[in-house]
Amino acid sequence: MAFVRRDIAGGRALQRRGSGFALLFALAASGAAAQTAPATVAPAPAAPAAAPAATATEVELPSGISGAVGSTSGIAVPGTGLTVTGLGLTASDYLFRGISQTRNTWAVQGALDVSHETGLYVGTFASNAKFLGSPWNDTRQEIDALAGYRFKIGSVNFDTGWIGYYYPGQQKAPGTQLNEYQEVAVKANYTIDQLKVMGAFNFSPNWFGHSGKGYYIEAGADLTLPWSITASTRIGRQWIERNAVFGTPDYNWYSVGFSREVYPDTGLIAAIGWYGTTIGRSQCMPIVDRAPGGQYACSSKAVFSLSKAF
Repeated sequence: MAFVRRDIAGGRALQRRGSGFALLFALAASGAAAQTAPATVAPAPAAPAAAPAATATEVELPSGISGAVGSTSGIAVPGTGLTVTGLGLTASDYLFRGISQTRNTWAVQGALDVSHETGLYVGTFASNAKFLGSPWNDTRQEIDALAGYRFKIGSVNFDTGWIGYYYPGQQKAPGTQLNEYQEVAVKANYTIDQLKVMGAFNFSPNWFGHSGKGYYIEAGADLTLPWSITASTRIGRQWIERNAVFGTPDYNWYSVGFSREVYPDTGLIAAIGWYGTTIGRSQCMPIVDRAPGGQYACSSKAVFSLSKAF
């Protein structure tokens, strides 16, 4: 039976994993001017207390997206307890868990997150996408939906949630399945001075293209270096129940990268990273009538990205 093959890269670049961005909005109240009376000097009224600085947080993306993600305090919606954060990104490839989602071409991506002060949130991620399939795979875009709950235990930040990966407009070719699938996920991170460490676990009851149960784990670290440079590394492993349907064996992937704000106070983040998998070309989604020797979607490569958060 012919089966759908998926190219994955660049953004999911979005860890993530995978290109980066940050814009900070700070609010502060100004002091009242002192008053002088004609005969005696009256005490100046106390200056109003300064509003607390908004906490900068990273824009959240599904685990495994390539590229660096910056921090932002977001936009508070008065009287609702809601904060809106967003991200815009362009990358030389869209990698998801080490595999290109755009057949090794450029990606334009965006993300939006609406969170409540209770920790509940909903969000979305969107990107162009392109896969090779037999007899065809006409995917042109990916739109993900996210919902979950963020909380803290001691100094550890947790994120538990659901992710739906959808490909609007895809037509089901004869003998194949639609790409769409869902996952539940748990993420955690902990910061020690200039070092941030993190881990994630994802489970899908029926992974990409109806390839059966999927299990995924990821670990990583970000280190702040001199000159405002951030060094990042990620490593992950994907298990797939029906490998022949997805087109690859179970595999590991990794990345090492660096990111920095292009110019102070612009919030524009440039990132470059090296990504690789343990999948050889002959094992990377071979298609008898279109790519009998496998595809380059799983090969090692450098990915460059520019991003900005708000």
